[in-house]
Amino acid sequence: MTETGKTEQGEQVLSMDINEVLRRLPHRYPFLLVDRVQECIAGKTIRALKNVTYNEHFFPGHFPHRPVFPGVIILEALAQTAGILAFVTAGQYPDAERPMYFVGIDNARFRRPVEPGDQLILKAKLERTMRGIWKFSTSAEVDGEEVTSADMMVAPGTGK
Repeated sequence: MTETGKTEQGEQVLSMDINEVLRRLPHRYPFLLVDRVQECIAGKTIRALKNVTYNEHFFPGHFPHRPVFPGVIILEALAQTAGILAFVTAGQYPDAERPMYFVGIDNARFRRPVEPGDQLILKAKLERTMRGIWKFSTSAEVDGEEVTSADMMVAPGTGK
């Protein structure tokens, strides 16, 4: 993890290479969907990226005549991005005793298809925490255009 500076309010701004992403998420290939974190401010926001390549395992079947990145996979990438922000905010790393689970989604919208060669910019903003539930507003962009948005909730698990 690298500190890339401070905000005007003195908050630490972090970036993460793939090695730090692997420490911050329990997911592994082929289900790890965050390639890099460009900016993360604990308790506030995160901006990450996912490079969409033709050799993703689902493209041959979705769809053979025109490969389209599945919307549900975009939502999972956004959930993983929100999970990283939750772990950073909590000052924890995932393990068997402290998992975070994706527990809810509202207002999901898909605005245009994502195709091989696109770079998804994944954003999450912590809206609030209440009774152990963390609520985030999330969005994914390609070339500055929003392609997906959703409100998501994650919660710490019991480890059982």
